[in-house]
Amino acid sequence: MDKIILKVKRLNNNTDLPLPSYQSDGSSGLDLCAAVNKELTLQPGDIELIPTGLSISLPKGYEAQIRPRSGLALRYGLGFVNAPGTIDADYRGEIGVIAINWGKKPLTIKRGDRIAQMVIHTVSRAIVEEVNELDSTKRGEGGFGHSGC
Repeated sequence: MDKIILKVKRLNNNTDLPLPSYQSDGSSGLDLCAAVNKELTLQPGDIELIPTGLSISLPKGYEAQIRPRSGLALRYGLGFVNAPGTIDADYRGEIGVIAINWGKKPLTIKRGDRIAQMVIHTVSRAIVEEVNELDSTKRGEGGFGHSGC
């Protein structure tokens, strides 16, 4: 298992909230909490930027993916407009979660609610090479639904 040092800075609006943490030995994502100053209610279809009160420093060659928590998605319809969100290794601003209420009822987010998970991944950088033709495959240009699903 690859382990790295994730440097985390608490911002002024996060001195009372826990640092990101894994909830079990097998967890892939570190839970992130909402650093809202007051309760925030998302009506169905509403989109809001939820602050976490944290900024991070990742080693070069890594990214942090911000993903919805499955329980909140199933029970309340909480999702992210840009899921997964990407935190680049050179970004030092506050991590914000672009949340959407996909559910049918209003959803209230309170200070300290675990609203997202952050998964750390390695990043490969591509060398872009323009070509006149691509190698052929059995699928070819078959698009959406081409495999029968």
